[in-house]
Amino acid sequence: MPTVRRGPAIGLFVQIVLLAGLAGTAGLGPAGWLAGTAYGVVLCLALSRGLGPPPGRGLGPADRVTLARALLVGGVTALAVDALAAGADRAAAVGTLVALTSVALALDAVDGHVARRTGTTSALGARFDMEVDAFLILVLGLYVAPAVGGWVLLLGAMRYAFVAAGRALPWMRRPLPARYWRKVVAAAQGVLLLVAAAGVLPGPATALVLVAALALLVESFGRDVGWLWRHRPVDPAPPRRPAPPVPAAARRSPARPEFAAVGD
Repeated sequence: MPTVRRGPAIGLFVQIVLLAGLAGTAGLGPAGWLAGTAYGVVLCLALSRGLGPPPGRGLGPADRVTLARALLVGGVTALAVDALAAGADRAAAVGTLVALTSVALALDAVDGHVARRTGTTSALGARFDMEVDAFLILVLGLYVAPAVGGWVLLLGAMRYAFVAAGRALPWMRRPLPARYWRKVVAAAQGVLLLVAAAGVLPGPATALVLVAALALLVESFGRDVGWLWRHRPVDPAPPRRPAPPVPAAARRSPARPEFAAVGD
């Protein structure tokens, strides 16, 4: 079990405070409390493990922005799970869910800017940012699935399927080159799912928006998989062994069958 670092521990405390605030305003049942608390604990432990034991590096300015966004995603998770458990009352707190998601999506453009301005970009920060994005898409897909259909869960599951494929296929674990379009598609997923969650469009239009989001995601992941396949390491062909020398007796031409009977 990793040592719990001060920054992630403060984040867990803030997560509990946020859940209490949601319980007092939008209303939060046991399912929401359980989901939000479990999310906060896993976030705290995973981030502590990523930072390593003290006196390793702490949270940088951009990491703190990403942590704030992750805590908002924890609130969205609690509201989404609570809405699914409530059934018919699932739209009661949609305004709060939309507000938290909107702020989380807005902060997605802030942490990268802060990292570049302060010179604190890191592999951990990039991974942290990406995982928060992926989990928000998964939760929003889970929230809108009862109204749109289970197929929308593909939006959130695709990232995790890609990671699982990398565990089985070593060539898919190769680092990908930076690509701006990948960031655009990731941001579009959150925005389009937010539109669907807000319920501002009629049913057919909402489904069309999400189909467009899925098409963008399939294109982006397909391009990455294609690049990885083209650049996969290819094992060199084994060297050909020289043929063994042929004995002199065997080098003489054998009698041709059609002349073998002549003179018999």
